[in-house]
Amino acid sequence: MIIFNNKLKIYYSTKINDGYFFSGFSTRHNGDARNIVNIFNFFNRHKIKLNKLITLGQIHSANVEYYVKTGSADLLTNLAEDNELNFLLKKIEDTDGVITGDRLSVLTVRTADCLPMIFVDKTANLIGISHQGWRGSLKKLPIKMIDEMIKHGASKKNIIIALGPAIGSCCYNIDYDRYYTFLSEYNGYADKIFSSRGGKIYLNLLLLNYLFLVDYGIDKRNIDFFPFCTACNKKMFFSYRREIKSKKYGEMFSFIEIIG
Repeated sequence: MIIFNNKLKIYYSTKINDGYFFSGFSTRHNGDARNIVNIFNFFNRHKIKLNKLITLGQIHSANVEYYVKTGSADLLTNLAEDNELNFLLKKIEDTDGVITGDRLSVLTVRTADCLPMIFVDKTANLIGISHQGWRGSLKKLPIKMIDEMIKHGASKKNIIIALGPAIGSCCYNIDYDRYYTFLSEYNGYADKIFSSRGGKIYLNLLLLNYLFLVDYGIDKRNIDFFPFCTACNKKMFFSYRREIKSKKYGEMFSFIEIIG
């Protein structure tokens, strides 16, 4: 189940969070994640330990990296110096997914309508996070994430996945070029992922990725998905599509770390 933590102002999956794994999907109450200080401030303000904050280049690819910590790092204590932020921050370029087994390395992605996904295999002690727009979904990035986790010791039966806040089929209308691109790749899903209203075609991005996971062998009981649309809920979420005309859009951050 996805529930809201009123103290932290984040949503999280009860299938993932416990005394060993901590994850969440931020809201606009946590500030614009395009300013990295807002992400650090979240962890600092709530006294949540981290050794390294991992961010991604997010180029709308299907590239996945496995992160291994090199050297030592001090736990986050304050944000007084810019060089401290640089020391605690690691950006992985040219990728939209990352996996690690390192304790207190916080994996993050930023979104404002695209779909964030959080992965964990508690038996293998592996975590992952990915960023899916329509391009990443078309390239089946979630499947690449699962394959990479399996390569490092995970199993399909143990992988738990949370699909976070994204634009819903209520608001995500697409042009005919994009429609035919998806139709040529995933015609078998057409009756489920497309709808038509008022002469426009709408794509259900969350359902498409959910179907990928189930068809690839992930147990439905191990999948949590977010029930709200980012474009509809102005009070809680930033939305690129809703706010692009005003040029005042921000981004949320999603994260996961091993804390136990």
